[in-house]
Amino acid sequence: MTLLQEQRDGRPAIPENALDLLTDMQKAALRRIENFGWTLKFIRQPSFEPPLVVVENSTGVNIGVLEEDGGVNLSPRIILRD
Repeated sequence: MTLLQEQRDGRPAIPENALDLLTDMQKAALRRIENFGWTLKFIRQPSFEPPLVVVENSTGVNIGVLEEDGGVNLSPRIILRD
């Protein structure tokens, strides 16, 4: 088990039920931005908070947070693990 897996308690970066965790607006936005090369990078599921949905562009250089209302925050205040 890698350190990253340990930090996630063995959960995958993108859970099998990923679409069940997204709001309808997030699902629509994800389909829209996928047309521009963006993909789902991971979903964090903090306790007692809504899931944090992180997307990245096709080059892997830019990341964003898919907000509950379907907006994409390109300047998120999150800390990425190595």
